[in-house]
Amino acid sequence: FGIAADENFVITTTNRKEITEDNFSELVQDGVTLYLLQSVDQMLLSATKERIDFLPHYDTLVKSGMYEYYASEGQNPLPFALAELIDNSLSATSRNTGIRSIQIKLLFDDSQGKPAVAVIDNGRGMTSKQLNNWAVYRLSKFTRQGDFESDHSGYVRPLPVPRSLNSDISYFGVGGKQAVFFVGQSARMISKPADTQDVHELVLSKEDF
Repeated sequence: FGIAADENFVITTTNRKEITEDNFSELVQDGVTLYLLQSVDQMLLSATKERIDFLPHYDTLVKSGMYEYYASEGQNPLPFALAELIDNSLSATSRNTGIRSIQIKLLFDDSQGKPAVAVIDNGRGMTSKQLNNWAVYRLSKFTRQGDFESDHSGYVRPLPVPRSLNSDISYFGVGGKQAVFFVGQSARMISKPADTQDVHELVLSKEDF
C-alpha cells in the first residue's frame, strides 16, 4: 500500500470501528468492507463502494404468486398458473428421441399429506445443482452462468411460433415458483438425471419458511 515504516495508520470498518487484535475475529468476516486510514476520523477523499449481501424475506417468494396472477391475468388466473407448472416439463422433454410423456394429476387423497397438483414427465431430469438453481428467485433459465449450472443446460430457445407442445409457455425461471405458491403452499421437485441413478428431491414449503 506504499505506507512508510514510520507512518501511522489504522484499519477500520465502514462504521469507523478500529480493527484490533481483540476484535479482529468479530469484525472481519468474508465480504466485509474495510478502510485503510491515517486516523479513525479521517475524512474520506473519494466515494467508496460497499457490497451488501442479504436474504429476501420469504414472503417475497410465498406471496409473489398471488400478487402476480391477480394483477396480470385478472379474472381467471388458474389456467395460467397450471401452464407455468407444465412449462418445465415441456423444456425437459424437448429433446426426447422417443415419446414425450407429460401427465397432470389432481390428487385429492392423503397420499401427499394434503391435496396436490402433480406434473410428471419423462424428460432428461436435473442434477442436484440444477435443482438448487431452479429454486433461486428471479434467476432466468437463459442467463444462469458462472457458479450457476442452468436447469436448462444445452436448451435452445425455440423460434417465435404459434404455441404448441413443441414450444415454451414462458421463458423465465420465476414463473414456476410463483405458480406453486398461487396454487398451494409448498412445492416438491423430484428429479433423476437421465445419465445417472441418483434421485434428487427439493422441497420449498411455506410452513418450513
